[in-house]
Amino acid sequence: MDKIKIYVLALCSAVVLSSCDFMERNRPLARQIGRAVAAEIERGKQSGESRGKASVAFDGDVSLLRQASPEGVPEQMLRRTGYIASYNKSTKMPNWVAWHLTPGRTEGPAKRSGVDFEADMDVPAPRAEDSDYYGSGYDRGHMCPAADNKFSVEAMRESFLFTNMCPQNGNLNRGDWNEMEMACRRWAEEYGGLYIVCGPILYKGRHKTIGKNKVTVPEAFFKVVLRTGDNPKAIGFVYKNAGGNRPKGDYVNTVDEVERLTGIDFFPSLPDDVERRVEATADLADW
Repeated sequence: MDKIKIYVLALCSAVVLSSCDFMERNRPLARQIGRAVAAEIERGKQSGESRGKASVAFDGDVSLLRQASPEGVPEQMLRRTGYIASYNKSTKMPNWVAWHLTPGRTEGPAKRSGVDFEADMDVPAPRAEDSDYYGSGYDRGHMCPAADNKFSVEAMRESFLFTNMCPQNGNLNRGDWNEMEMACRRWAEEYGGLYIVCGPILYKGRHKTIGKNKVTVPEAFFKVVLRTGDNPKAIGFVYKNAGGNRPKGDYVNTVDEVERLTGIDFFPSLPDDVERRVEATADLADW
């Protein structure tokens, strides 16, 4: 509960300074402190079993969550309860988001209802905010899905940070992209766990932006999936940021091809022979 004490002291300090019009000029900070206190209290209410579930966030090989971003691309690493994100301050989006999906992550005390989308105060301004999406015609598209973070109240809250979001076509977000997220949960159940990385694809040229903070709109999205064990396999998917209703097979690519499109080196901690083998082929029938 030490964090609560810190936050409460900070909040009290803000109140003391209210005579100097501090609260009026720093309402976002006050709201952030309030949310932090509420989150700490909620975590304190969880049972010992629930707190134990939170520890499964990085069960497995943590090194497989660290991808190699292209040289020269702005990158701020953000380690959250349920995922790791490489944040790009120029695009106001993640370069990529990686997590270890296990069956246990999809169960637990956390619910999506009542959780607000939230600016991430850990990254520099200007940063993506809810208002950037108003009237834009784009959904606030999760990269690491909320449904993959039910194991922890804090993980669920963090999944709604805008550093885990991209402007996404609504039909894609609620259609084929969502179907792929559900497929990954089925595969995690079948194989005991998966390493997943997804993010935006930006082709050469100028990009559309939305909102006063100029959040970049991707031309497409990628998702790569790895299962380890005695017979490791990997597969990639590429989705245009547009509507449509197509079978999963239409989006299949090798991980090597996704690397070519994004410049990201996926799963560089794998033994070289395994990485070459699993990233060179993609067969949906293997899944």
